[in-house]
Amino acid sequence: MKAALASVLGILLAGAAGAMPGHDVDGPLVEVDFTNQGLTPAHWTMILHPDGSGHFRSERGHLAPENAQALDVPEVDRDIRVSAEFAGNVFAAAGRHKWFNAECESHMKVAFQGWKKLSYAGPEGQGSCSFNYSKDKEIQALGDSLVGLAGTILEGSRLEMLLRHDRLGLDHELEYLAEAAGDGRLKQVCAIRGILERLSEDPDVMERVRKRARVLLAKAEE
Repeated sequence: MKAALASVLGILLAGAAGAMPGHDVDGPLVEVDFTNQGLTPAHWTMILHPDGSGHFRSERGHLAPENAQALDVPEVDRDIRVSAEFAGNVFAAAGRHKWFNAECESHMKVAFQGWKKLSYAGPEGQGSCSFNYSKDKEIQALGDSLVGLAGTILEGSRLEMLLRHDRLGLDHELEYLAEAAGDGRLKQVCAIRGILERLSEDPDVMERVRKRARVLLAKAEE
């Protein structure tokens, strides 16, 4: 009897875990796998679900000697959330490109931007394609936007590190974040809403930092 009850409990717990936000193993997902040994982090992966939930994980590379004094961000391994509109555009692009069952790479002699592998898995099927640079404008733009999202997540991790270890450095970092979000290099500021809210309310950081954080939070709501 006890064994039977334990078995039922195990099934219920497993079902509950599978239903947790960001852990829907049965629903469709898009995964991005990025590699560029010349950068740090040198490798990261990101999973997105249609509702905007997902997960991001990065692996540090090795900083070049000239960047030895740069802020070395620790490895990131966390759940993320982007806007439903952003996620919807990602899945719509996947559908228009046969769930990535098509050639993505241009094979053109262009500057190396990093290998991006886009994968889809869902009820419609599955597929993947990899590219450094794609002649398909939508695929290239999709890759750029996902790299921009990853940049935002990593920037959030930098802000968390600076808040702990170098609060004076927050001013310059938020200035960069505002510029990069404004010109499109970084995407989905809403993905780092948590650290921006902390900075906007922290009396121990510069007033200019709090003000910039509030401006970015307002942008995240747009």
